[in-house]
Amino acid sequence: MIIAFLKRHWWWIVPLIIADIFFFRWLWNRPQGMEREVPTAAEERVESEPALPPGLVYGYPTDQRHLYNTESLEVYQPTAAGRVESALYGSVRTVQSGGRLLPSFHAGLDIAALRRDRRGRPLDEIYAVTDGTVAYINPVAGNSNYGIYIVLVHPDPMGDIFTLYAHLARVRDGLRAGQKVRRGEVLGVMGNTSSGGGIPMHRAHLHFEIGMINNMRFHSWYRKQNQVPDHGTYHGHNLTAINPLAIYGDGGGEIEFRMLDYLRRKPPAFELVFRSSMPLDYFNRYPGLWEGPPYEGGAMTVTVSEGGVPLRGRSATPEEVGALGNARARVLSVDEDVLGRNGRRIIVRRGGRWHLGRNGERWLEIMTY
Repeated sequence: MIIAFLKRHWWWIVPLIIADIFFFRWLWNRPQGMEREVPTAAEERVESEPALPPGLVYGYPTDQRHLYNTESLEVYQPTAAGRVESALYGSVRTVQSGGRLLPSFHAGLDIAALRRDRRGRPLDEIYAVTDGTVAYINPVAGNSNYGIYIVLVHPDPMGDIFTLYAHLARVRDGLRAGQKVRRGEVLGVMGNTSSGGGIPMHRAHLHFEIGMINNMRFHSWYRKQNQVPDHGTYHGHNLTAINPLAIYGDGGGEIEFRMLDYLRRKPPAFELVFRSSMPLDYFNRYPGLWEGPPYEGGAMTVTVSEGGVPLRGRSATPEEVGALGNARARVLSVDEDVLGRNGRRIIVRRGGRWHLGRNGERWLEIMTY
């Protein structure tokens, strides 16, 4: 019966068999990865997000490789008080002001000498920690609390950041502003230079900082104050540092580091709303820290680290603008655990409320100039 049926209807069964053959041949030879025509949400997200550019690779500023050992007096050079933590980053020091002892902020690491000559002078060479450009050299010890110091700028994927090398005995011969340097290149020799007579030779060290440049118009603001000496853009007031142990804390040698990743993870110490007629130069140069639509004037809200680094910025909400009232700036919130001893005193507590302190007023004036 089946054979009789096939004989009568062969004319449409044969094409069906041929089509099946071609289908199974395609299925066998199809390109790998075609099993799922509709991508998952994770696949769509990966395809839509551009790959992050590589970070800079960092080495060490001296031959000292044990910066993770934050309790060692062989690694860090403390102040006269002798407490090793006074050589670290943060509100680790105390200063006398108005008859009171107040916490004081230290913006870098004070790295001790490994080698000295017979007269006790350090022999340690100072190295560029990553590829960059010499931005500024202060060759006169008495012109700064930093003494003889060098500032490099580096092309982090987020925007140019700085490293600073202070209290040098001397700068390498031939080193000039505008010169390109490579990671590990010698910049100078460790010393004890500083304004006001210098640092005792037995406490000679390298003061090392890494961080953000607040405002490229700073030199105009500074000249308007009629202050001297003029270090241009690379005055300490215009350089806001992060903790260098962010890149050296694990003791793992040279590593790749992206500043944006670090700042996005860092918890803010306080949030500030303030009036500004134009976008900040800071967020123009570091656009990855700005959230939401472009700034159109009025007021903006910025979250700030305990060290004064703006972490994120955005246009203020109507409620935040209302909280300003007639004031130029207002502290919206404070995380006192993150703020800690508050050695920078950008904000201060008065009458049970937080306000901008004198340091904070200058900080804001520089940021918004």
